[in-house]
Amino acid sequence: MKHYFYLLVIVGVWVSSLAVNADEALKGLLPVFGKPLKAAKLPKDGLARAQVELGRILYHEKRLSRDNSISCNSCHDTVGFGVDGEKFSVGFQNHLTGRNSPTSMNAFMHIAQFWDGRAPTVEEQAKGPILAGGEMAMPSAEAVVQKLSKIDGYEELFKKAFPKSNPAITYDNVGKAIGAYERLFVTPGRFDKLLAGKAEALKEKEINGLKKFVTVGCVSCHTGNLLGGNTYQKLGVQKPWPNQKDQGRFDLTKKEADKMFFKVPSLRNIAKTGPYFHDGSSDKLDDAVMRMASHQLGKELSKEDQEDIVAFLKSLTGRLPKVVAAPPKSFPGQ
Repeated sequence: MKHYFYLLVIVGVWVSSLAVNADEALKGLLPVFGKPLKAAKLPKDGLARAQVELGRILYHEKRLSRDNSISCNSCHDTVGFGVDGEKFSVGFQNHLTGRNSPTSMNAFMHIAQFWDGRAPTVEEQAKGPILAGGEMAMPSAEAVVQKLSKIDGYEELFKKAFPKSNPAITYDNVGKAIGAYERLFVTPGRFDKLLAGKAEALKEKEINGLKKFVTVGCVSCHTGNLLGGNTYQKLGVQKPWPNQKDQGRFDLTKKEADKMFFKVPSLRNIAKTGPYFHDGSSDKLDDAVMRMASHQLGKELSKEDQEDIVAFLKSLTGRLPKVVAAPPKSFPGQ
């Protein structure tokens, strides 16, 4: 009986040791992901709050499009993880955008905006689709200003948000206001609890997936607390991407070295933001994982590895606070 007791003690110590070692091994994987995300709060400062609330209205304002049918939110839904769920978004006169609409969630923390990084900030990005012929299709920045100026209530809102600007309604201020709102688009989730030291935040299968995500090599591009969004990478490092029509940053820079280079997307909320890739060519996450392993890493994943990595990716789902995601209670002139 005494020997049995000692055996139990030894086994218990051994199991505890394994658990400690496992925890230490897990901790060793986490520094590459940086600090946990924290939900943004509505600003208390009157001026900052005025800019955010004006931005909320403009983000949802369909009258910023030529035919009054499309808003930023049409393609980047605040209650739909910042996307519309379409392969290509529908713009003015049913024109389909040439690339899949990336999520607006957490985007302000990216290295730049759009798949090719052609806008440095969300403030600049916000001004692009409004004037794009196949998107919201307003003919000019001046036309936007004139249209807003004729709507009762906007002059007052712009003056409150930009008291030192004369005139108050300018196209730059439209971008600044929308950007102020988008800078609240932070979606922390269970993964952030893990980054904060709570190992129990993720289930065993998700932890296994995290480990494989690192060891397989996914983390070589999808790093930082957004798991991407902070670098450009060639699509088709090991195996050419099937769709070569869109050459990525090359179309912007005309530099040979930029052919097929795109901004690495953040994997935050990835389970909710399909279809995937700039060309929307994968409808399902498990297919996207297998294609990335093949084209970027030159590896063929086992079914188990694929399922574990997908389980981990699903743990990256978060939510905007309702007070941020909510549409405006009313619109000027309505």
